[in-house]
Amino acid sequence: MANGSRQAAWEFFGAELKRRREDAGITQVELGSRVFVSGGYIGQFEQAIRKPQLDVAQRIDEALQTDGIFERLWRKLIKEQPYTEYFAHVAELERLATEICEYAPAVVPGLLQTREYAQAMFLANKPLAATEYIEELIKGRMDRTRILKDVTRPVYWAVLHETALCIPVGSPAVMASQLDHIATLMRERKVLVQVLPFAAGAHPEMGRQMKLMDFEDAPPTVYTEGVLSGSLLDEPAVVKGARASYDLIRAAALSPEASLALIESAAEDFRRCASTT
Repeated sequence: MANGSRQAAWEFFGAELKRRREDAGITQVELGSRVFVSGGYIGQFEQAIRKPQLDVAQRIDEALQTDGIFERLWRKLIKEQPYTEYFAHVAELERLATEICEYAPAVVPGLLQTREYAQAMFLANKPLAATEYIEELIKGRMDRTRILKDVTRPVYWAVLHETALCIPVGSPAVMASQLDHIATLMRERKVLVQVLPFAAGAHPEMGRQMKLMDFEDAPPTVYTEGVLSGSLLDEPAVVKGARASYDLIRAAALSPEASLALIESAAEDFRRCASTT
């Protein structure tokens, strides 16, 4: 489904939600209290600005007694987008965020990836997948990276463990290009990137990926990912704890200037390796 068609489908979801809510004679605030979100969230769902998570769609069905229509719509719309079910809502929120902070312990985060790096990652995970399917996955990832090129792009701050600079994803040439890409974004002041060096030793959230997102008119969230699963949370205490961990990771990392030098040095090492193969 094309982006325009998908957005139109979510607009239908929102219009149907508004119609069913008004038919039931309840306000956005009242519905929000029944499904444990704010009335403002309900308004954003109805305008297709934000997309509800599955559990919210299920609670809306219960509150409006709609016999599962919103759960069925949600599952159909999520199925037709190029992201796994557990990540689809995160991809939507990235577009709305005013600030995104990531910690990547082993690989370059998706928003910073080049096409070739992403392709190598997908092929490693699905070596027998059809070319068309891999291309769809790559397109979805590249579509996400566009937010860093927008005039209204969010503040983006990533901490990469030095491991991510050393693991040869794809060929040495692919790695050189990937690291050059990060360095270019840094030099163009589109992103802030720090490297957590091996010498830093033990650190908070060791080995665990983390993405923090802030919004203009919604609570901040934290996203963590596991094996074929992900957790997107906006509980204030949880987000506060994740932010504290991220601040400690950032404090232990190299400065942006030293990080840029290390990234460029790693790129040159891969480039020399590529030239000898």
